[in-house]
Amino acid sequence: MSMSHLYGKDDDDDVEMEKFEITDWDLQNEFNPNRQRHWQTKEEATYGVWAEHDSDDERPSFGGKRSRDYSAPVNFISAGLRKAAAEEVIEEDSDEDEKPIKQEEFPKEFVPKKLKTGGNFKPSQKGFIGGTKSFMDFGSWERHTKGIGQKLLQKMGYVPGRGLGKNAQGIINPIEAKQRKGKGALGAYGSERTSQSLQDFPVVDSEEEAEEEYQKELSQWRKDPNGGKKKPKYAYKTVEELKAKGRIGKQLTTPQKELSQVKVIDMTGREQRVYYSYSQISHKHNIPDDNPQQPLGKDSKPQAFALPELEHNLQLLIDITEQEIIQNDRQLQYERDMVVNLTHEIQKMSEVLSHEETAISNLSKVLELVEECERRMQPNCDNPLTLDECAKIFETLQDKYYEEYRMSDRVDLAVAIVFPLMKDYFKNWDPLKDCMYGTEIIAKWKRLLENDQLLSHSGQDLATDAFHRLMWEMWMPYVRNIITQWQPRNCGPMVDFLDSWVHVIPVWILDNILDQLIFPKLQKEVENWNPLTDTVPIHSWIHPWLPLMQSRLEPLYSPIRNKLANALQKWHPSDSSAKLILQPWKEVFTPGSWEAFMVKNIVPKLGMCLNELVINPHQQHMDAFYWVIDWEGMVSVSSLVGLLEKHFFPKWLQVLCSWLSNSPNYEEITKWYLGWKSMFSDQVLAHPSIKDKFNEALDIMNRAVSSNVGGYMQPGARENIAYLTHTERRKDFQYEAMQERREAENMAQRGIGMAASSVPMNFKDLIQTKAEEHNIVFMPVIGKRHEGKQLYTFGRIVIYIDRGVVFVQGEKTWVPTSLQSLIDMAK
Repeated sequence: MSMSHLYGKDDDDDVEMEKFEITDWDLQNEFNPNRQRHWQTKEEATYGVWAEHDSDDERPSFGGKRSRDYSAPVNFISAGLRKAAAEEVIEEDSDEDEKPIKQEEFPKEFVPKKLKTGGNFKPSQKGFIGGTKSFMDFGSWERHTKGIGQKLLQKMGYVPGRGLGKNAQGIINPIEAKQRKGKGALGAYGSERTSQSLQDFPVVDSEEEAEEEYQKELSQWRKDPNGGKKKPKYAYKTVEELKAKGRIGKQLTTPQKELSQVKVIDMTGREQRVYYSYSQISHKHNIPDDNPQQPLGKDSKPQAFALPELEHNLQLLIDITEQEIIQNDRQLQYERDMVVNLTHEIQKMSEVLSHEETAISNLSKVLELVEECERRMQPNCDNPLTLDECAKIFETLQDKYYEEYRMSDRVDLAVAIVFPLMKDYFKNWDPLKDCMYGTEIIAKWKRLLENDQLLSHSGQDLATDAFHRLMWEMWMPYVRNIITQWQPRNCGPMVDFLDSWVHVIPVWILDNILDQLIFPKLQKEVENWNPLTDTVPIHSWIHPWLPLMQSRLEPLYSPIRNKLANALQKWHPSDSSAKLILQPWKEVFTPGSWEAFMVKNIVPKLGMCLNELVINPHQQHMDAFYWVIDWEGMVSVSSLVGLLEKHFFPKWLQVLCSWLSNSPNYEEITKWYLGWKSMFSDQVLAHPSIKDKFNEALDIMNRAVSSNVGGYMQPGARENIAYLTHTERRKDFQYEAMQERREAENMAQRGIGMAASSVPMNFKDLIQTKAEEHNIVFMPVIGKRHEGKQLYTFGRIVIYIDRGVVFVQGEKTWVPTSLQSLIDMAK
């Protein structure tokens, strides 16, 4: 046995050194107590250590350096890595396994078995059959040795009772042996697995699979009873399989169809071949090769029947037959589909035929009715056709034969039949004398002839709508003729005529009449109108056209205002005819244009009239004042208040002051004050400027009463003036409270949500909206006023509103402030 695993060599001086470290051989030798001992040969007994050794497998002695045999031939070794000791041991084991060993040397129970343990055991080594019953007896035989094996295992992490390996995956108990019953071969008596192996490896083998595998292996050793000749197996294809294959091949997707027409060059054979689809490659035949037959080998047998040409021809015939079957199946399926399609076509054509027969029958009846109308329209007919009878015929066509009537050319039919009758019907018609004549007949023909598709467009298409063509060619000439003879100042009959026909005639025809016929006549008449000489007011023949023409009359308003302004240049307010002429135009002109006209032409005349007014408490002439106040509804309130502030109240207050300075009778002053105040309307009195003027008069009277302390005072004068002041202030307060109540009612009617989302109508509403946005309390102070103005609380601040300005109460006076500053102070 070689000891190379115990010794190492120094490459420099070739000195052999013994290594005392534990190797795999030591562990293998320690765990196998029945290992084969080295028997001393006769030569070793004679010469001892100087005996010659024929084998390197024997263990050398421990005595120093081995002598070298320089007479032996040179042995060359490969320049590779030195093998490990374990690999050398394996090679030595394989060498010893080749040596024949006599069976008589070992008892029967020591027949070697290959155990899968940590080491590799030689076949010549003696092994033990069974192990201990439990891991407690494991290694008990070491009591006869020094116990090096158990110690080595414990140092390497072995735990008694657990398997070997890094993860303790090894078995715990040694492999058990099971004695066979008889002398049969392996597996002849069934499974030979022990209870321990079934517990460690619980794999249940299928008996049927084992039996089948056994019979298969057994049949390989038996001789074929037919003399070794196997029957050829034939593969049959049914017609249904071929049909299914053809259907699958026919259903190609688009990419497959494209690939089926790709040019392919095949260079796999001896010659280059070109195919025009991949399917040709899959269906190409195995054409017999032209190469000469190769000589038969030593063990090969010559074929008794080898005709490749015949096999190729037969295969070609089979393929052709298959293709014919597939083509015939496809042709049959195509014919069946064609039969189904033709059946459906026959059904559709039969339906179309019945529909066409019905249409032909209806058209023939329609043709009979039209021919009857044509016959009765002849000049020498005994029963001529009337317009009412023709309308009934058209109603019959529309009710019973609607499809034919809708598809037919109604325009040509109406032109040929209805137009002559309509012309004869209106030949003696005068629209201004009998404006309702023919409205019912035309309304009936509108339902019969008007194209439904044009109703939504209100367009002009004479080629496709018979009614529009009828009105334009037959009715419009009469209207055009009568309008040319019509006088614009006689507007009543013409307005009545158009009002009666407005719902019958098309919209575009009405627009044409108003724009092209009526408006030019009115424009020309306005140019010829003179407000100074004409006795008929212009509004009497212009305003009746407002419902029909509306904004079309806008171009006429500017020349009318210019003519009126020229007529008012020499006008005096004492002439009330100007008001009668201008009043109808107040609602016609726009508010801006009307106000500008009044400020330019009327207000200066009224101001001159007020300047001429003489205020005399003893003998007062009120004509000039009445002339001015009479224009209150015509002139805006702001313009009228401006006139009074500039031309009336300065003189009036001056007269009052002079009267109070001459020991007056206060009862007469009170009556004079109340008399003048009653001359103004509530709307004028509600204006803040007018209030201020009358409050100023009350203050003058109060100062006059209170200042005359030492002189003569009329009895009860002071009390009367105080009572008058209190009464007037209370009336103002009641009037303002009533106005606020009306505004609150209007707000409640509109709804809280709508009022909150709407745009504020005045400055007070704007302040209230801002207060709601910033959660600030805004409410009136009941019974508290400053100079007649209602006081409000805005948070903790007291304010009042005067002419769109917010006044905040300061330390001594009221200070105006902005809305944003007010919000900041309230916060």
